[in-house]
Amino acid sequence: MSGNTTIPAPIAGRTGSVWLQRWEPEDTAFWEQQGKARAWRTLVVTTASLTMGFITWFVVSALVVRLPQVGFQLTTGQLFWLAAMPGLAGGTLRLGHMFLVPLYGTRTVVAVSTASLLLPLIGWYYAVQDPATPYWVLMVLAAMAGLGGGIFSSFMPSTSLFFPKRLQGTALAIQAGIGNFGVSVVQFITPWIIGFALVGSIGGEAQTMTRGAVKSSVWLQNATMVYVPLVAVFALWAWVSLKSVPIVANFRQQLDIFGNPHTWVMTSLYIMTFGAFSGLAATFPLLIKQIYGGLPGAPDALTYAFYGPLVGSVARVLAGPVCDKLGGARVTQVAGIGMVACAIAVPFTTHPSDMSSFSVFVAAMLGLFFFAGVGNASTFKQMPMIFPPRQAGGVIGFTAALAAYGPFILGLLFGWAFGAFGSADVVFQGLAVFFALNVALNWWLYARSGAANPC
Repeated sequence: MSGNTTIPAPIAGRTGSVWLQRWEPEDTAFWEQQGKARAWRTLVVTTASLTMGFITWFVVSALVVRLPQVGFQLTTGQLFWLAAMPGLAGGTLRLGHMFLVPLYGTRTVVAVSTASLLLPLIGWYYAVQDPATPYWVLMVLAAMAGLGGGIFSSFMPSTSLFFPKRLQGTALAIQAGIGNFGVSVVQFITPWIIGFALVGSIGGEAQTMTRGAVKSSVWLQNATMVYVPLVAVFALWAWVSLKSVPIVANFRQQLDIFGNPHTWVMTSLYIMTFGAFSGLAATFPLLIKQIYGGLPGAPDALTYAFYGPLVGSVARVLAGPVCDKLGGARVTQVAGIGMVACAIAVPFTTHPSDMSSFSVFVAAMLGLFFFAGVGNASTFKQMPMIFPPRQAGGVIGFTAALAAYGPFILGLLFGWAFGAFGSADVVFQGLAVFFALNVALNWWLYARSGAANPC
């Protein structure tokens, strides 16, 4: 199925300096003369904001492992719930975001959504400074962090409108991959940034962190305060520099994607890839802490946790051009098989008596992140090839919305598994089965020779 993002004439209700009156990226002359520069400039602005969104979305996963160490009285179940809540909120907000760009345009959606990230960042700044902060307040703030996850389902459909089909795999992979990198950034920067007074006494008082018999001073509020000025600048940048492609569709018209069975197939494939990536990124620090944290020589969870999102993000960026060359379905097939193998491998490392198996555990987890990152890129190449532009944007938004429940679902599943069985094995075994089913589905519909919808 194909179609062009073509706006031949001004559209009623879409006039003014912020609305593009002609947009034909499939027209080679138009693309070279006008389209290319604006599309790549728009990608830079929206990717910067999307990175801030992922940082905000996953900052809770970096904070939860520190909260008990500075005096918060929280159970293991409560910690997993805090890690899971941004995923629940982010996925739900994505269901709304998927409709926004055809209604309000890229400029308004990106600028306002970016500015909204200030709410959870500032809220967590105050909350972490008081160990008496009620658990329900922490849960509300964790849900507000989902604002950072929600924006993906409007930003990515917007980007798909700006690029011709031959470059959409690359463009979407760059934006999503760099945006995903925000997960790694927040988990890497947090242990360092909380170690000193960022702006002196103006930034708040230090807390005492206790790890075993060692006490030290930390400024946990720095974990969110450092991003506040960047978010404010990026929101203003979006407002003054972006324009909107006048693709018009009301809410009812956009529901037509749900009548196409490929919408549901691609949703399952993206849950396999991004659902696993986001869910494991949110829970990786707690998994390390639960499985290896009680052993002699146990590592600081955040020292290793950032490698997972980093590997997955880099893989997504690098896989984009490969998908444009080889086709998304073939790459998805390879990625899915790799995810099955890694999910099977992880349970062999989750019952340690010492630290000797830790490197194998980390390697298997990084394998999961790598193949998930590759699959994130390849599935987003498949969607614009299967659907026409406006529908492709809607499908991208919808699949991203459901996959964003990954942190919530895996957070709950891991919490349940540790409570019921004392280990996470059953979750990884279930993931292996789910991945295998999706590999079979992708092969039959898209990747095999003679498939009805090769993509």
